[in-house]
Amino acid sequence: MGESTGINKKTGKGTNRGYDPGENRMFTRRQIYQLMLPLIIEQLLTVTVGIADSMMVSVAGEAAVSGVSLVDAINNLVLSVLAALATGGAVVCSQYLGKKDKDSACQAANQLVLTTTTIALAIMLILLIGGRHLLRLIFGATEDSVMNQAVTYCVIIVFTYPFMAIYNSAAALLRSMGNSRVSMLVSLLMNLINIAGNAILIFGLNMGVAGAAIATVISRIVGSFLLLGMAHQKRYEVHVSGLYRVRPHWQMIRRILYIGIPTGLENGIFQLGKLIVLSLISSFGTASIMANSVGSMICQFMILPGVATSLAIVTVVGQCIGAGEVKQARYYTNRLILLSTIMMAVVSAGIVLLRPFLLGLYNMSPEAYKIANTLIIWHFIAGLIWPLSFNLPNALRAAGDVKYTMVIGMLSMWIFRVGSSYLLGGMLGYGVYGVWLAMFLDWFVRVICLLIRYHGDKWHQKKLV
Repeated sequence: MGESTGINKKTGKGTNRGYDPGENRMFTRRQIYQLMLPLIIEQLLTVTVGIADSMMVSVAGEAAVSGVSLVDAINNLVLSVLAALATGGAVVCSQYLGKKDKDSACQAANQLVLTTTTIALAIMLILLIGGRHLLRLIFGATEDSVMNQAVTYCVIIVFTYPFMAIYNSAAALLRSMGNSRVSMLVSLLMNLINIAGNAILIFGLNMGVAGAAIATVISRIVGSFLLLGMAHQKRYEVHVSGLYRVRPHWQMIRRILYIGIPTGLENGIFQLGKLIVLSLISSFGTASIMANSVGSMICQFMILPGVATSLAIVTVVGQCIGAGEVKQARYYTNRLILLSTIMMAVVSAGIVLLRPFLLGLYNMSPEAYKIANTLIIWHFIAGLIWPLSFNLPNALRAAGDVKYTMVIGMLSMWIFRVGSSYLLGGMLGYGVYGVWLAMFLDWFVRVICLLIRYHGDKWHQKKLV
């Protein structure tokens, strides 16, 4: 059926409209849904942790919520780098699985855990020593009450980094085999531990932001060891073993870092840009900080299907490329992005309808409420292009095409999101509204550049294994 669409048989070039791999398909519809559904639930649970923290901390006032949101910007920067490294390992393992080389896939698994944990420990030590000064450097214009809460939260939460490195690596390895159910169940347990810890430490012991941070640390320690234990089981095609005696295998590490470093740089610069923008927002006052924080958290629910799709695409496209099935890689990319767009539209519409109730859960001033309400509506409209902006890059990365996505991501971030934020939000006086308009402009520019690359041949000619 596919040959009549004008797709090159060797390169797979074309849009794949009408193409169907038929009986030779690498993934059935049932397998795709089995991969996607747990990922969506897991992302829902992950967002719930942040929402629960913020709502429970909100009893301590807007300063506490704002302080946590400032530190979360740094956390997101670090965790995005660790997630990028895990993605590098997942791509390598997926391509080895597509190639039917299970031994090399397991070797890559060991090197992934070793590499990410070592890097996370180094970051943790750096922030333990200089985190307080970093916060004051970035958010110096923030009110003292907010800064004090941020410092308290920061010095505790950094202890989660090594455990999140383990968690992300183990989850990525399981996903590379199409197994997302295990990480979903572990995420559920982590949520329960975190919420119970919040209830005890915040409400029972009146520990405020410190209680929220400690509960998060405990939940992530438990989750990381459980998931690592699952990834250690030899019944899985890809598993880790003998980590206590693992030595660096530099060729394998280079393959992982070939994906991980550009992706980590892109994600890191992306989060750094968001951090700089947040520093700008912090100068707009507590109401703007609160509205941006609450609006961002609620809008995370809108993009849940998209985030889950980004993770699934790495597994699906990685295995297709490893097996030399470029046409199938295009076919599944198109189908997954379409599915992502539809699901996001449905979820976003529901959130827009429920926004009065959701915003009412937070202890906000009328000014903050009004701003957050507007931002949510804007995000619903602009979110229709989110899947192309953020799902498509992961398809290219899964094929080994990381430098192009890195360059486009970094340039678009700094020129359009950061630059336009200062122009619209600062110089022209639109405040936090201008910052969000700049974010939407960044998405649009990415879509144009990524579609040009996707409709060419170069992105799938960079196979790693």
